[in-house]
Amino acid sequence: MSETIFSKIIAKQIPAKIAYEDERYIVIHDVNPQAPVHVLVIPKRAIATLNDLQQGDAELVGGMFLVAAKIMKDLGYSDYRTVFNCGAGAQQSVFHIHLHVLAGRPFTWPPG
Repeated sequence: MSETIFSKIIAKQIPAKIAYEDERYIVIHDVNPQAPVHVLVIPKRAIATLNDLQQGDAELVGGMFLVAAKIMKDLGYSDYRTVFNCGAGAQQSVFHIHLHVLAGRPFTWPPG
C-alpha cells in the first residue's frame, strides 16, 4: 500500500490535532469538520478500504468502535454518528480505513 497522509501522521512526519493515541489506534480531529465534533479513528495498521478487510481484522475494526465510544464519552457526548466511506464513489479520499465520528449537532436521515 502506498504512503498516505495518515501513515505520515502516525509516523509523526506531519502534525495533526491528536485526540487520542494508543499502540493500535490514533484519533485525530478532521481538518474539514462536518460537525462541531468530527474526529477520525484510524488504525495504525494500514488497510486501504473495507473491501480489503480479512477475517482476522474483526477485532481491529471492532476496536475502532470501542475507541470511538471512549472518545465521545470523554467529550461528553452520548449521541453521535459513525461513518465508514468505502471507495472513491463513496467519498473515501484517504485509502487507509478510518471511522468518522461526528457529534454536536442534529443529524438527519438519509445522510445524503
